[in-house]
Amino acid sequence: MGATEIYGERYGRCYNSGMKLKDLAERLGAELVGEAAGEVEVLGVAGIEEAGPGQVTFVSNPKYAGMAKTTKAAAVIVEPEFGELAVPTLRVKNSYLAFARAIECFYEAPVYRPGVHQTAVVASSAKIGARAHVGAYVVVSEGCVVGEDAVLLPHVVLYPGVTVGDRFFAHAHAVVREGCRLGNDVVLQNGAVIGADGFGFAKGSDGRWVKIVQSGPAVLEDGVEVQANACIDRASIGETRIGRGAKVDNLVQVGHGSTVGENTLLCAQVGLAGSTTIGKNVILAGQTGIPSDVAAGAVVSGYPAMDNREWLRMVAALKRVPELLKKMRER
Repeated sequence: MGATEIYGERYGRCYNSGMKLKDLAERLGAELVGEAAGEVEVLGVAGIEEAGPGQVTFVSNPKYAGMAKTTKAAAVIVEPEFGELAVPTLRVKNSYLAFARAIECFYEAPVYRPGVHQTAVVASSAKIGARAHVGAYVVVSEGCVVGEDAVLLPHVVLYPGVTVGDRFFAHAHAVVREGCRLGNDVVLQNGAVIGADGFGFAKGSDGRWVKIVQSGPAVLEDGVEVQANACIDRASIGETRIGRGAKVDNLVQVGHGSTVGENTLLCAQVGLAGSTTIGKNVILAGQTGIPSDVAAGAVVSGYPAMDNREWLRMVAALKRVPELLKKMRER
């Protein structure tokens, strides 16, 4: 099956030729246990419940260990200390990461050839780096700088004075507002908005709200990814900064003037109020609500957030409330 090309774009597809299991093990740096299966042809990857012959699956969560004993998969990626299975195993530290890399072995991502589409609008003062792809109806405004090997897909808009680094990748309808600075290897998924006005208003003497100018840019350091329809607001003064390697999930709101540390994860529907500071390597799970400061290294749960162990005890106790109420009535 050949790849389809439209204006230099090759659309992603799964390989249909597959590879031998021993070759996959070599690519993943895994030990293949079940040498006789090394010549087995592997055609793809799948979850442990759906995997069938010709597919590779994985186990990283202990609760799925039992399923590995009945899987129909050609092989299972597991940790080195995992027990023996009837099917061949690929044993490697961090089996979840290895499975992620296995997906890459069977999927050919779209390739976008260098060039500027005839419908794109690129200001004369803008600088476009070597081998960049500027798609249909993209707008690159005055004074913008776009790094090498960047990809701007249809309807991406860069406001005046925006700087984006090498290998910047912006999916359709992503927007970067004026003066914002994005580093190398930044990815914006569909509809991400970087540098929209922060929600800042002051009440005048007549009772009406007066807008506070949001003069400070949003800054995304190297390796940041912002997923679909997430918003990183600009600051009234100073800047909003997302640290190197941080990942921002769908529908996340980062308020104006906030700082997010390196390698932090903000999962779906997390909201940060203006001027919030989040440290390095933090994980905020979906819809997390943190009303006050949290000590470094702490694990908190619930809303309002409390110590995770205390929260787990409260949840366990909550399940017993109907039983306790029944006993109280019986007395």
